[in-house]
Amino acid sequence: MPIGLLGTKVGMTQVYTEKGELAPVTVLQVGPCTVLQVKSPTRGDGSKADGYHALQLGYLDKARRKATKAESGHVSAELKSKRRAKGVRIGPKPNCEPKRHIREVRLDGPATHAVGAELKAAEVFLKIKKKIVDAKGKESEIEVYPSVDVIGFTKGRGFTGVVKRHNYGGLRQTHGVKKGAKQRGSMGSNASNRGSGRPKKGIRMAGRYGNEQVTVRNLDIVSIDAEKHLVLVKGAVPGHNGGIVLIRPTNKGNL
Repeated sequence: MPIGLLGTKVGMTQVYTEKGELAPVTVLQVGPCTVLQVKSPTRGDGSKADGYHALQLGYLDKARRKATKAESGHVSAELKSKRRAKGVRIGPKPNCEPKRHIREVRLDGPATHAVGAELKAAEVFLKIKKKIVDAKGKESEIEVYPSVDVIGFTKGRGFTGVVKRHNYGGLRQTHGVKKGAKQRGSMGSNASNRGSGRPKKGIRMAGRYGNEQVTVRNLDIVSIDAEKHLVLVKGAVPGHNGGIVLIRPTNKGNL
């Protein structure tokens, strides 16, 4: 799996592309992310370690007065602890500030980054060569940014009814129907579940709506500002402005 980075959703705007087309884009503040831990199947002496290849990334500094001792010890090699006093072997530390958001990114092979390295958007999302065919059948190569997947949590809507949550139409608003605009209607549990008297699992009813992890696939990167760590992706991204997202090169190809 390709390396992903943590970022913040700034908002939406519109920009002109190189072709002169107006594109709706979402502005993401991506990185820099610090490598807090490198995981591997085995240690240097051949003993079993984590069992898989991965990078643990940290995003946004956390005030030391708000960090717990465990969070401070996870990033600092100078913090005194009972394990260090007993001589227990502890892995390398990045020696950075405690991080507010920590995520793990799986890798297909051994990691090429060491603990303490900073990953930036301009270094991770490099342009690739792509073949295109024009109307006359002539092939040519162009350099474009790779398509990306963006993972985030949708806006929380609270406890809502079936009309807002499942797009129900409500009951008829005719004579004799009282307050039926937002009602669900009969569930028919006996007939639908062969006389057991219980509704089926997954039946659509009122409940909590939103605040769910959603992945939007194959978004095109319009541009990257390396100095400000901004990535402009074409289209919408789940979540509210200021929400935390994970952006990675897509693993589904061009759908």
